[in-house]
Amino acid sequence: MKQESDSAFSYPVKVGHISANPVTVHLSANAAELRALATLWRVDGVTSFAADLQIGRWKKDGVKIKGEVRAHIVQTCVVTLEPVESDIQELVEAIFVPEGSRLARQADIEGGEMIVDPDGPDLPDTFTGDMIDAGAVVSEHAALAIDPYPRKPGAAFGDRIESSAAQDERPNPFAVLKDWKKD
Repeated sequence: MKQESDSAFSYPVKVGHISANPVTVHLSANAAELRALATLWRVDGVTSFAADLQIGRWKKDGVKIKGEVRAHIVQTCVVTLEPVESDIQELVEAIFVPEGSRLARQADIEGGEMIVDPDGPDLPDTFTGDMIDAGAVVSEHAALAIDPYPRKPGAAFGDRIESSAAQDERPNPFAVLKDWKKD
């Protein structure tokens, strides 16, 4: 995970202060952060953004962030161009390990093929230094849940206009020459 000091929503967590017993944290965005999230996500507006997380140790030197993120956003309908409001409610589960950790390394695979179970757990992300931005983690999870083609309920495109075979036929450029030889 890349650490960005100028992210739209940030909640830095010092890894050295995380205990084995998970700590419950409630995050919510202020007005400036809501505007920054709307710009980042390229939506018309974000009216609310909050997350309830449990942050704790994972194995010896890793960190596990688990919880739920909720947001209310306004987008433009792809059919009518009117505002569409939608709610996002996503589960968050992320594991981070230090960059040099043996848990971050993938097994060497002969032949260059890697078999991944889509329903299995994700590989841990890595971090450098002593900080993890939990705000960026929940922001990314919410961004992935945004509908890229929002529609107002009941909005539909009109009937397709198809051309006929006669309309698709191109004129023959040699048609004017067919009577030329008769003269």
